[in-house]
Amino acid sequence: MSARRDTAAAPWTPSLGGTGLRIVRIANFIAPASGGLRTALRELGAGYRAAGHEPVLILPGPPTAGRGTGEALGLPDLGIRSEHTEQGRVITVPAPVLPGTGGYRVLTDRRSLQLLLRALRPDRLEVSDRTTLRWTGEWARRARVPSVMVSHESVDGVLRTWGVPRSVARSTADRLNSRTAHAYSRVVCTTEWAAAEFTRVGARNVVLAPLGVDLAAWHPGCLSTALRQHCAGRAAVLLVLCSRLSPEKRPGRALDTLAELRRRGVDAALVVAGDGPLRARLEARARAERLPAAFLGHLADRARLAALQASADVALAPGPAETFGLAALEALACGTPVVVSASSALAGLVGGGGDTALDDGPSFADAVQRVMARPEPARRAAARQRAEGYGWRPAVDAFLAAHDAPVDRQGVEAGPAGLPYPSGW
Repeated sequence: MSARRDTAAAPWTPSLGGTGLRIVRIANFIAPASGGLRTALRELGAGYRAAGHEPVLILPGPPTAGRGTGEALGLPDLGIRSEHTEQGRVITVPAPVLPGTGGYRVLTDRRSLQLLLRALRPDRLEVSDRTTLRWTGEWARRARVPSVMVSHESVDGVLRTWGVPRSVARSTADRLNSRTAHAYSRVVCTTEWAAAEFTRVGARNVVLAPLGVDLAAWHPGCLSTALRQHCAGRAAVLLVLCSRLSPEKRPGRALDTLAELRRRGVDAALVVAGDGPLRARLEARARAERLPAAFLGHLADRARLAALQASADVALAPGPAETFGLAALEALACGTPVVVSASSALAGLVGGGGDTALDDGPSFADAVQRVMARPEPARRAAARQRAEGYGWRPAVDAFLAAHDAPVDRQGVEAGPAGLPYPSGW
């Protein structure tokens, strides 16, 4: 472990030796049960551990029943929970639900977070929230801790999905992005599309680090004929949408696409995996319009989710502000072509593994028909080939490079279920 600063006492003893770094990560706006951010945090944390570092994740959660575990960190009882997991230590801090978001919780108690950060004494700080947690950049500067902000969304894009005029959205995004770039040592963007709004304001501390997909868990062999028949019924074409059902994801466009295809005489059905504040409204619309759409809610079983994605003919990714899109990448890994919004970063990611569409139902229907016109073996092979360029190990190495953190996968031993645990864990 590298030398510690003496800005605060820490009762926590280092669990790594050598050059391993304690990388403290903080995230807000994590979906209650699933989502791309949750997946990325898990995979990156596990990768950091395998590379010989000590990742610690701080995230918001519900209030604890009884006393928390803050005293183990030399803190007053703040109601926090701390546990060892595959991705390292995970510390859950009680936080309120943000109204109207379908369950997102947000860390708002700055004093408690500052106490926690001082107790943990990070060697590196990684923050996945560029709005409510921007103050952590200044904290890191005062504590002389190198810091990284991970840009998981486009401010410009999100504001426009909320109906903010383009010129206002752009000027607002530029101001916020300038402040973010100034607050942190580096800004990590997962695509050039996501980085563009930072380079537009002259930020020079932006680095690219694409995310990845578990190519062993998501593959064409996951296809299930029985599951396909159950979801599609007698329909000839099965569409799948794996998404949080919230306004910025534009899930209603999947129903627009289905309705347009059926109007054109295409015997299509839709299956939706995911939950969110728009679910009831979408289900009501499907019933009212007699659209063959099944809403499965959140699928906790990763194998079942992979089977669903592999069994569909086309996956839809209609969100216009996506900066990467892990669900789309998982579908590609399963050999399922993806039709994406031409407004999002996915337009560059999907390549020959799918097609792009303007942000309306007829355009998405056109793209689905173009995809289905290709021979099935060729379109599925192209989708899988596209995904094979995005493994998690290169993603982890790129994030560690952003931290100036060494990669040492020698000296790790297996933890539960054969997962890599750093020596001395």
